[in-house]
Amino acid sequence: MSPVVLYDYYRSSAAYRVRIALNIKGVEYESRQVNLLDSEQRSDEYRALNPQGLVPMLEIDGERLTQSLAILNYLDLRYPTQPLLPARAAERAHVVALAMAIACDIHPLNNLRVLKYLKGTLGHSQEEVDAWYAHWISEGLPALEALAALKAGKFLVGDAPTAADVCLIPQLYNARRFNVPLDAYPTLLRADENASKIDAFARAHPDRQEKPQ
Repeated sequence: MSPVVLYDYYRSSAAYRVRIALNIKGVEYESRQVNLLDSEQRSDEYRALNPQGLVPMLEIDGERLTQSLAILNYLDLRYPTQPLLPARAAERAHVVALAMAIACDIHPLNNLRVLKYLKGTLGHSQEEVDAWYAHWISEGLPALEALAALKAGKFLVGDAPTAADVCLIPQLYNARRFNVPLDAYPTLLRADENASKIDAFARAHPDRQEKPQ
């Protein structure tokens, strides 16, 4: 059987999600760092594998999978133990909604390619770029807190981690990097604290990843 390979970048939120999910599912994998700061993801060699020129990409079971939420869904179907998506329709929809609130509403506005365009092409200062970043996180987290509080337990939905938490933890890591205050979000912080005690989350942290050369 071919090894599982994750095309990764240690500080990519989307790749961070997939690392957590692979760890939760107990899937051993090889991490291949794609240096986003050096635009390796836009090289002809990488685009031949992934035409979008983004990370993560997961090579598994003879497939090349892209888009973190699609990869999470694949892993949940392929490795059904410790499910990330609940079986009940309403609860499943709630988990997916929380995950998408992060992955589709907050994160894309602060993706590295957006930040590089703001600073490089449009000529904004680093202070302005940082303010942009903080604004869109602060715009999204209050709604996420309110939605999560409806069905939260130790985690965003109940007492076991789901795909919602897999998306949350990288987003809070980024919020802290940009000094976004988080005290107003006790539900999110509770899930973050409980996730930090789980090895699958801890091993996926950017500080524990190989750095690009």
